[in-house]
Amino acid sequence: MSDVIQDHPGERVRRTPVVVRLLVLATFVVILNETIMINAIPRLMDSLNVTEQSAQWVSTAFMLTMAAVIPITGWFLQRVTTRQAYATAMGVFLTGTVLSAVAPVFELLLLGRIVQAAGTAVMMPLLMTTLMMVVPEYDRGRVMGNVTLAISVAPALGPTVSGLILQFGSWRLLFVVVLPIAAVVGWFGLRKLDNVSEPQVSTIDWFSVTLAALGFGGLVFGLSRFGEAGGSVGPGIAIVAAGLAAIAVFAIRQRALQRDGVPLMDLRTLGHRTYALALTLMAVAFMAMLGSMILLPLYLQNLRGLSPLETGLLVMPGGLAMGLLGPTVGKLFDRFGSRPLVLPGSIGVVLALGGFTQVSTTMPYWQVLGLYVLLMVSLAATFTPVFTLGMGALPQHLYSHGSSMLGTLQQLSAAFGTALVVTVMSLRTSDLVGDGVAALPAQLGGMKLAFAVGAALSLAIVAVAVLLPRRPPEPEAGDTAAGQEGMVAATEA
Repeated sequence: MSDVIQDHPGERVRRTPVVVRLLVLATFVVILNETIMINAIPRLMDSLNVTEQSAQWVSTAFMLTMAAVIPITGWFLQRVTTRQAYATAMGVFLTGTVLSAVAPVFELLLLGRIVQAAGTAVMMPLLMTTLMMVVPEYDRGRVMGNVTLAISVAPALGPTVSGLILQFGSWRLLFVVVLPIAAVVGWFGLRKLDNVSEPQVSTIDWFSVTLAALGFGGLVFGLSRFGEAGGSVGPGIAIVAAGLAAIAVFAIRQRALQRDGVPLMDLRTLGHRTYALALTLMAVAFMAMLGSMILLPLYLQNLRGLSPLETGLLVMPGGLAMGLLGPTVGKLFDRFGSRPLVLPGSIGVVLALGGFTQVSTTMPYWQVLGLYVLLMVSLAATFTPVFTLGMGALPQHLYSHGSSMLGTLQQLSAAFGTALVVTVMSLRTSDLVGDGVAALPAQLGGMKLAFAVGAALSLAIVAVAVLLPRRPPEPEAGDTAAGQEGMVAATEA
């Protein structure tokens, strides 16, 4: 493959391989759909005659499916070629998009969203695994900066994009607009994409698949129940407990399967300290980002009276800043390492969330915008180095499992962050109303406390950032040999 960067001291050609560029574009298109339906709930209720609780499932089911399918991708990506994985992901995603666009009833729309999510679940692990195989260590930060655009900015821009599209017509336009774009990206990718790895034949443990679906899917579903208005937390707690129990059995099963070399999700990734630290930091950072993405629209629309479109336009600069800074942050990581970026970035997250604890009904919009931009810029300084550092700490044969675990944790963090802020806000609001406070000030007080909890939780980002090394540790001798063989295979593809 002509665009693969040669890992040769005298030939440091700083050029992103075509395979990575194509996968970044495809991943951006499919992940954008995770949050694109948030603003369409009222339209769905009128068009398909469903309740708000039912309509919310178009987003909940997407997240549930992602959480259930991503753990399987580590095994799947080792069994198929790059082109086969890409064709499967885009084909499934396109099928789900068509189903959603033409759905005459809500049940078919829900099925379409589930199929969409199944295709989306493959793309991020495929992108991360491929990048680690074809890009040498000295250039991974720069290339990983482009990946930040797909996996972090796309969900942040989803509500803004949907708000713009919904100005022109029905909710079906959300799928009608995406369909030709995804089709062109899929077709072009299949024409240009080369295989960068050889598939490995192995059997799948269906008991592990069932446990993963029940455990990770159940955990996300249980956490989502905490956000239901007026709902009891009892069922949510029970479902979360059942999900955690299934995940515990899943972990025990994977440890047993590792002796045969065919686990569904290889937990030996957690034995690499740098990867485990990066995973912890990413979990808290995603909680902070998704929590703020839930609270800010509620604040701007319910307390400040902005429309969904106005809200989307106000927060859009933050998402764009994160995406545009990704490549620059990556280059700085390649040159200086992680600490000069991650430590200031983690402190910026704490300061931004701390600033949001001062929201009021009269706070100038420029201050809201400034705090959100600070949060997104700080996360940009954190995400790219931590992604690169964590994945770079793994040997090549664990890349697919490492990216699968990272994607799974992203979904769990999103669910937990949402459940945490909504629960804290609701409980605090109810307490204030019970004490005789008016509804509007009570809701504002609930939001302030939710932001304060997020700020306190984000202090863990600073603590972990201090422990991270500047560069990935040197792999052991056996891992180095395996990695060199993989690079030779990639450059000859």
